[in-house]
Amino acid sequence: MAEKNLDFDKVIDRRNTKSLKYDFAVKMGMPEDVLPLWVADMDFQVSSYIQEALISRVEHGIFGYSDVQGEYFEIVKDWMERHHGWEVSEEWLVKTPGIVFALSLAVKAFTKPGDHILIQQPVYYPFKKVVEENGRKAVNNTLVYKDNKYSIDFDDFEEKVVKEKITLFILCNPHNPVGRVWLPEELMKLGDICCRHHVKVVSDEIHADFIFQGKHSVFASLKKEYEDIAVTCTSPSKTFNLAGLQLSNIFISNPEMRKAFCQQLELTAYNEINVMGLVAGEAAYRNGEEWYRAMLEYIRGNIAFAKEYVEKNIPGVNMAEHEGTYLIWLDFNGLGLTEKELEDLIVHKAKVWLDKGTMFGESGAGFQRVNTACPRKTLEEALKRIKEAVEKIKDR
Repeated sequence: MAEKNLDFDKVIDRRNTKSLKYDFAVKMGMPEDVLPLWVADMDFQVSSYIQEALISRVEHGIFGYSDVQGEYFEIVKDWMERHHGWEVSEEWLVKTPGIVFALSLAVKAFTKPGDHILIQQPVYYPFKKVVEENGRKAVNNTLVYKDNKYSIDFDDFEEKVVKEKITLFILCNPHNPVGRVWLPEELMKLGDICCRHHVKVVSDEIHADFIFQGKHSVFASLKKEYEDIAVTCTSPSKTFNLAGLQLSNIFISNPEMRKAFCQQLELTAYNEINVMGLVAGEAAYRNGEEWYRAMLEYIRGNIAFAKEYVEKNIPGVNMAEHEGTYLIWLDFNGLGLTEKELEDLIVHKAKVWLDKGTMFGESGAGFQRVNTACPRKTLEEALKRIKEAVEKIKDR
C-alpha cells in the first residue's frame, strides 16, 4: 500500500465539519468571512495509513473501553529513538487525552495552592492559564527579543527561582510562539539552575518534530539529573494532525514523580483514552514516515515563502527568525499601531484571523502568530490581505 495523501496544495473545505478553526468565527467575535490561520492544526489530510486504520476500526462497529499493550509502546519508542535519539522505558509512559490536560495534572501533582511556577513569556497561553486556574501564581522569566531573535535571560531566571521559591518550571521546547529551537547549552544552563534549586521541569515538546534549523534536544536526555526531575510531554497530535482524537504520550522516569502524576490522573476519573486516538496514533508512528517527511518539506517551503513575502511586500512588518514549529511570529511594531489598531487591521481590514501576541503575555504586544500548516494558496491569500490592509493605512 502506498501513501495517497501527499497533495498538500489541495484546498479542502473544512467548514460545516464542527471545526473550531473554521466554524466558530462569529461565535468567537470574528467576521463570518474571516480567513483563519490561528489555532494550531493543519489544513492537510492525514496520512492515508491513518485514514485506513480508522476506517477499519469503524467497520468493526464496537467502541468499548480500550487501552494499549506493549506493541504500542514499542512503536512510540522507535519513533523517539529514530527522530530524537532518546531511549525511553515502558514504565515511564503515561497516556493522557492532551498535553494541556497533562500540564494541569503536573501543576497539581508537584505544587500546592499558592506556590509560584515559572514560565517564559511570550509563551503558549495555556501555560499561564493552568497555573492560575489551579490556584498557583505564574512568575515570568521574559524572553529577550533582540536582532529579530529570542534568547533567555539566565540571570533573571535564577534570580526568580530563588526569590519566588520556585519548585516547578514549565518549559516550551521548541518554543511556541517565538520559534526557537533551544540549543543543548541553553537547556543545560536552565537544567543546572533547576537542579541546584530543586526545581522540577515539565517540558512541553509537542512541536519536537518540526525543526527547520538546528536539532531538537529532549531536555530529559541531556543529563541523568534532568531525567530525574523532568516530565516530558509528547504527542502525535501536532506531527500527524490528530488534535481532535486526543492522545498524548507523557514520559516520567522518576517513580515518585510518576506516582504523584498518576494519582492526579486517577482523581480526574478520565484515565481511559479515546480508542480512535489510540488507533490513529499507532498507525501514525508505524506507517506515517513518508507523509511526515513530505509534509515537513512542504511547510519548510511555506515558511520560506512567508519570510520572503513579508520582507518584499510588507514594510514595517518583520518575521522573527524561525527555527521550529509551523507557527511563525510576525512583528508589527514597526507600523506604530496601538494594540486596538493592530487588531482592527488584522481582523476587520485584512479579514484574517490570527492569534494576537498579547494572548502569549504582555511581551507579545505588537506581534501576531500565524499558522503556516495550510496550502500555499491559503497562506498567500492571508499575506496578500495583510499587505493590502497595511498599504491602505499607510496611504491615509
